[in-house]
Amino acid sequence: MILHIKNMVCDRCILVVRQQLESLGFNAEVERLGSAIVEPDPDNDQLSKIASALKILGFELIDNEKDRMVERIKNLIVEKVHYTDLADNHINFSDYLSGTLNKDYAGLSRMFSDSEDTTIEKFIIQQKIEKVKELLEYGELNMNEIAWKMGYSSSAHLSAQFKNITGLTPSQFKTAEPGKRKPLDKI
Repeated sequence: MILHIKNMVCDRCILVVRQQLESLGFNAEVERLGSAIVEPDPDNDQLSKIASALKILGFELIDNEKDRMVERIKNLIVEKVHYTDLADNHINFSDYLSGTLNKDYAGLSRMFSDSEDTTIEKFIIQQKIEKVKELLEYGELNMNEIAWKMGYSSSAHLSAQFKNITGLTPSQFKTAEPGKRKPLDKI
């Protein structure tokens, strides 16, 4: 049985979910964000136990198709923004999402906006800004390198978008107190 799981945003999440499912007595295969294959198929009581165990860890089982699709969109965006070099891809997210999910982008966008109270585009920007915050905290790249790595046309464009979202310039963020980043599952 395939379980669809909300709030899986990193490789550590995959590991934690797998361990939790195995501790409940299931063989679990978790290869991508947002889903797990469990054997044997759990009955309703077992599904309730799984849901409770995952909820304690900050995850939720998703039981309807619309929510599954929205979570899949979010996971695809998180994977691209946080785990690939956008400079190498120069990605058009609308083409990427519609091609990967075999759905019309307008329909995906409407579904996402109805469910999340934000647009896909704003979600992408929020994810990119969180990644920029991470890169700024590491201090290994300058703004031009970060802008290139994140697929921005210029550091000025990145800086303007950063200030619009955070209220701070990138240099103000670097000198601000630590802890200004958001967990990916809270975006």
